[in-house]
Parts: sequence; structure tokens; C-alpha cells
Amino acid sequence: MDVLVKDPELADELIARREASDGDKWNEVWDGVLVMPTLPNDEHQELQCNLMAPLLAAVGVPGLGKVRAGVNVTDRHPDWRENYRCPDVVVYLNNSPAVNHSTYWVGGPDFLAEIISPGEDPTGKHAFYAAVGTREVLVIDRDPWALELFRLAGGRLVSAGRSDASNPAVLASGVLPLTFALRAAQPRPLIDITHAATGQTWVA
Repeated sequence: MDVLVKDPELADELIARREASDGDKWNEVWDGVLVMPTLPNDEHQELQCNLMAPLLAAVGVPGLGKVRAGVNVTDRHPDWRENYRCPDVVVYLNNSPAVNHSTYWVGGPDFLAEIISPGEDPTGKHAFYAAVGTREVLVIDRDPWALELFRLAGGRLVSAGRSDASNPAVLASGVLPLTFALRAAQPRPLIDITHAATGQTWVA
């Protein structure tokens, strides 16, 4: 359930509580509106860390681009704080037109991953990501578990495939030399990530 707070005093109190808990580092601003997403739990952080290894191996180590866990992505400079999103993992390839301003990037990543937390809309940020030129988005949904790969086409992010319990398909990135597939396991499904050229596989 989303809550819109119009009371300035209550808004200031909520913002202060968020800052005191160090949760404000996950805040976003959507066209001037402060958005406080659900704080990432341990499983969310484990997935985020495990995604970094294959991305670093495929992109970072060979020097093909930058891999980051959580950056501020915006469509403006210098007033970036008026409109930005914070993907869980991003990849900017060397030929990306995006500009790194140290605190934030103006322009969309070549690839990003979003790990969905309770209450989040899996595609809620897609219009923004498409507008800034993000080429691919991997959505990791955890209720129910599924992977969905979206690709920029005609100014929109459109589904390029889905992998879930009923259809454990292999999703091949069109940007990175990697494939992604959901695999049944306990206590939660696992994500197999394979380097298309070397065959090396990582598990997230």
C-alpha cells in the first residue's frame, strides 16, 4: 500500500526517522516526490552481492566498463536530486553516452538489475529507465519467484523473456555475454548465471 503524506510536519518527522535509521540512503525522488522504498532485507543483500561476481568477471575485470552496486541514476544535471532512481546493480559499458558525475550518473546504464521487495511494483521504474536510455533491465521478483528480462525497443522497455518455476527458461542478455535462469531449490530458488563464451557459471 502506498501512502501519500501531505502534512508537512508529519513528513518532516518521517524523513528524520528515516535518516536516523540510516535508511535514507535507499531513498529516491520521482519527479520531485520523495519515495521511501522498503529497506533491503538479508536475502535482498545476498542476491545483490552474488550478482556482482559474474558482472565483474564479464565486464569489470576485462575492462569493458564499470560495474556498481547501487548508484544514483538521473536525467538531469546539476539538479539531479529532483529526479533519480537507485537500481540494485548497474553496468555502464565503455562506449556508454552516460556521464559520471561522481555522486550520480546522468543517463541510463547499459544493464541494470532490480531486486523486488514487498510492496514494490516490478515495472514501476521502467518508464524512467527507458527515458534515460537504459538498454536492459533484469527484474528479480521474489513473490512469486521469477526472472524477467526487459530490453529497450522503440523507446520502451519490453519483455524479452521470463524464467519462473513453471518455465525455467534461459534468458540471454543482448548487452552482456551472460545468461540467466531460475532453478528450483530450497529454501529459495537459485539463479544460474553463465558466461556465454567461457561456460563459467555462478549461482546467486
